[in-house]
Amino acid sequence: MKKYRKLTEEEILRLKSQACLADDWSQVAVAETFKTDYVHHTRFSGVVNLGVFEKEFSLPGGIRKHSGLRHVTLHGVTVGDNCCIENMQNYIANYDIGHDTFIENVDIILVDGQTAFGNGVEVAVLNETGGREVLMNDKLSAHQAYILALYRHRPELINRMKAITDFYSQKHASDRGTIGSHVMIVNTGSIKNVRIGDYCHICGTCRLSNGSINSNQAAPVHIGHGVIADDFIISSGSEVDDGTMLTRCFVGQACKLGHNYSASDSLFFSNCQGENGEACAIFAGPYTVTHHKSTLLIAGMFSFMNAGSGSNQSNHMYKLGPIHQGTLERGAKTTSDSYILWPARVGAFSLVMGRHVNHADTSDLPFSYLIEQQNTTYLVPGVNLRSVGTIRDAQKWPKRDKRKDPNKLDFINYNLLSPYTIQKMFKGRELLNNLRKVSGETSEIYSYQSAKIKNSSLNNGIRFYETAIHKFLGNSLIKRLEGVALDSDEAIRERFRPDTSIGLGEWVDISGLIAPKSEVDELLDGIENGSINKLKEINAAFEQMHANYYVYEWTWAYAKIQEFYGLDPEELSAADVKQLVERWKEAVIGLDKLVYEDARKEFSLSSMTGFGADGNRDEMKQDFEQVRGDFESNPFVTAVLKHIEEKGALGDELIGRLAPLCADR
Repeated sequence: MKKYRKLTEEEILRLKSQACLADDWSQVAVAETFKTDYVHHTRFSGVVNLGVFEKEFSLPGGIRKHSGLRHVTLHGVTVGDNCCIENMQNYIANYDIGHDTFIENVDIILVDGQTAFGNGVEVAVLNETGGREVLMNDKLSAHQAYILALYRHRPELINRMKAITDFYSQKHASDRGTIGSHVMIVNTGSIKNVRIGDYCHICGTCRLSNGSINSNQAAPVHIGHGVIADDFIISSGSEVDDGTMLTRCFVGQACKLGHNYSASDSLFFSNCQGENGEACAIFAGPYTVTHHKSTLLIAGMFSFMNAGSGSNQSNHMYKLGPIHQGTLERGAKTTSDSYILWPARVGAFSLVMGRHVNHADTSDLPFSYLIEQQNTTYLVPGVNLRSVGTIRDAQKWPKRDKRKDPNKLDFINYNLLSPYTIQKMFKGRELLNNLRKVSGETSEIYSYQSAKIKNSSLNNGIRFYETAIHKFLGNSLIKRLEGVALDSDEAIRERFRPDTSIGLGEWVDISGLIAPKSEVDELLDGIENGSINKLKEINAAFEQMHANYYVYEWTWAYAKIQEFYGLDPEELSAADVKQLVERWKEAVIGLDKLVYEDARKEFSLSSMTGFGADGNRDEMKQDFEQVRGDFESNPFVTAVLKHIEEKGALGDELIGRLAPLCADR
């Protein structure tokens, strides 16, 4: 702890000559090597501790300012070494300020009474009228929030989790605030009851009240012009700028909110982006993106979601108020001017087009299109598996992870195909087969969950799901046999045996983290019985599930390989494996070719409409290629072709290793 000394009589006289005042000079203490040279027009009130002022700040435009105090009132403040604080319109009260921090042209910075800095604030997510409140805390992960919001059927669990958060909030409550080191706060209005981390940059902000800005050197936070935030927590690496207004909001790591975005009672987790539009009572899981002025997201749960212009939902179905909610499972997209009347649930990686008012639940039919025709929802199952856009999204998400903080709050699984989505395809395949049996194979239209499915769409959906199942199970199998000597059928069987029994049964997607439900339930049981009673222990359990994903995935895939292909694990042979690999090759290459053909549509003559402003068709084509490139050299297209080549070679390599065993039979 830094040692301070009393001011000397000479120093007090010098400070007075520099227009400084103090209610009681004996309460002003300074660092051992303190000099009075750079303290002017400063008023001291209460206990004040000052560091040294020895360094200069280099500011944009080439101006340099020496550290020091000028035109400032300090009440109960500790100022670290080499800070520059000047032109406070009112005062700074009850703060500990780190070193090398720059504060200029600010209205007021104070802590008024005991505060938890946004911790413990209830966010009425999903249901504006209450009932699904999530208590904010500095360590809140998407997975914690998911449990708090949705597991209301376990009241003891919810009470325990609230108690854990309350304990954390009380532990970090204080009547003194902190402003970290290397912080810059300039041209800002009121900052009240806010804790500010290291390397934070606050510029032109209107008002910040009751919150935490968890900035650090690895992942600084930027709060920009016109921002108003009340009852908030902003996590490391995030940027909130350009007139954004937040009320009772948690902003996760590496989020970006700007261009007059407004949100209330909402949670935004890792890598979310919100611009121009508004949000109310939403649970925005990782990579929820909305860019358009006319887009309203309300009372919904999303993740890996892209909202088109004019996307809207309604939670006022009846006159009891805004009590309805809905879910777009991971990877769902909405087109321009789409509308959904809650309650509804849209399956993973589905596309919503048009207006939907019939409360469909398509969660067991992932990768689908929901299309409105004459006020009726038409469902096209599985068709998004062949979409070039879906594949492109899956590739871009890991590349767009902007989190620089080594301590990541959310554990994100980016896999397009996983036990979570494949289990739904098994259910979807069974569901579609049953529809066909009940209504007859020649029916033109099938009805499911207030939606219509055309005959051709149903048959194609079954085929798409079976192809994806072959692909996923084959992926897991090949990964399991990678780099392993295969000298006998028994060696193959031994390698196939799972390393753990964990992974069987249902899997869940708890807002970005894909895990066996059994493991999630074990964690929740531990919280209920009190054996897990700290936020860091909860996060550690989620981290372990994430780290063991592929171990658990193989346990699930191994059981499904036996079930789907009708294989006896004790009789499994190299010939069986060879047959599975050939099916996998056919599925992978088949899907890639569908994606390739889908990409080709982007380069059709109709897509060139609008190019070549004043010329003929040849000039239109040349203009298009100058802007978009030609089809064969497009980076995504070449990646698809390379993927086909690599997967073919991978399958051939394994078949080659199996060939001697197959020949022996």
